[in-house]
Amino acid sequence: MKNTNKLPKDFMWGGAVTSFQSEGAYNEGGKGLSIVDTRPVQEGHSNYNTAVDFYHNYKEDIALFEELGFNSYRTSISWARIFPDGEGEVNEEGLQFYDDLFDELLAKGIKPIITLYHFDIPLALAKKYNGFYSRKVIDLFEKYSKVVFNRYKDKVKHWITFNEQNSVFGGLNHYGTAPLEGMDKIAFTHQICHNLFVAHAKATKALHDIIPDAKMYGMINFIGIYPATCKPEDVLYAEKLKEFNLVFLHVFSKGEYPTYYTAPLENNNMMPKYEAGDLELIKENTVDALSISYYFTFIADTTKNSDSILFGESNDPTNMYALVSANPYLKSSEWGWAIDPIGLRIILKDIYSRYGLPIFIVENGIGANEELNENNTVNDDYRIDYLKRHIEEMKLAISEGVEVEGYLMWGSTDILSSGGQMSKRYGFVFVNRTDADIKDLKRYKKKSFAWFKKVIKSNGEVL
Repeated sequence: MKNTNKLPKDFMWGGAVTSFQSEGAYNEGGKGLSIVDTRPVQEGHSNYNTAVDFYHNYKEDIALFEELGFNSYRTSISWARIFPDGEGEVNEEGLQFYDDLFDELLAKGIKPIITLYHFDIPLALAKKYNGFYSRKVIDLFEKYSKVVFNRYKDKVKHWITFNEQNSVFGGLNHYGTAPLEGMDKIAFTHQICHNLFVAHAKATKALHDIIPDAKMYGMINFIGIYPATCKPEDVLYAEKLKEFNLVFLHVFSKGEYPTYYTAPLENNNMMPKYEAGDLELIKENTVDALSISYYFTFIADTTKNSDSILFGESNDPTNMYALVSANPYLKSSEWGWAIDPIGLRIILKDIYSRYGLPIFIVENGIGANEELNENNTVNDDYRIDYLKRHIEEMKLAISEGVEVEGYLMWGSTDILSSGGQMSKRYGFVFVNRTDADIKDLKRYKKKSFAWFKKVIKSNGEVL
């Protein structure tokens, strides 16, 4: 009997980071400031000035990735390294850094998976234009995209426009923008959502024009939602929350806004402003595949819900997860994130049945507070268990007909979290620093390092 649980031979295994959480060197190599460089530092957390100094240590880290057997590695390009003020002259030193980085990856047999934008717009564009609220910034993003596509067209064949593009719902700060005085925040959020789709479509068109054999992925953070009970109201609430994820996948794959998204906006006079040609641009520039980050699930309970959200009197995405609950049937990580491997399988099956496009899992992992033991390692059996169970469910989804291109765990080496925490560690490699003390940044392999190496070598057969 044929084993339908085997992964394809070209399956992509690797890790994922961002430039600002890993590189450091925030004011070196001609780089300008981004919005994360001036973000207020929470008490007990860190800024990103040094991060884990991947900028100066990438060869050492890539050697570790080669030892692991990675054939893929996802990072982002810092827009402010290429255009220090977001516009003006190109910074050749910044372009050369990524040339050198991609060359090193390719020399080790590792494909670069590159995100154009990961929450780090050049600070000047946020201050001067209010970020992606401005059509000027959309055009500048297109210009930046064309520059890097032309520069790296022979080196990078897998691109993501925006990291977790659905983060615009509840995360306007990620795009260097804030509502104008007197403007409704909900309406403003939907305008930024549309602007991002226009920017995404412009970049997608540019990629297909400049690198015809490259793939463009649309990406979201897919948070699974279950109804708390079989009460119809709970089921409806869960479906409405899920729609906030699906609208992005729908536009990425079909090139148009679904009516379940636009109808409430029209009913409440909150439709964003479309400029001439916007909808045609989005329609004509769909993605080649979909990509997701996946970490946890919630339950939807109408005892915590307001009628306005449940019955569609508004289309407010700004607090869409404020009224959900933890699933009592699941254990959680130290940071309260439900551990739900089966949820990944459910999501993969749902996405593929709706859109029929390949899916790339570009983030998955578990953060934990860790310290080196007396043997200069970390016995992270919990990480092995977490990843093993998620990979098992991914393989089952594949055996059920879902086309999954690859699996990237979040972190690889430890990096600063998106909130600036070094204590929240995800990697197979421990980096010797804390939130407050940079120390020597020395790298140490965790127990999970040897385990994942066997997983990759066996193409997912040995778990």
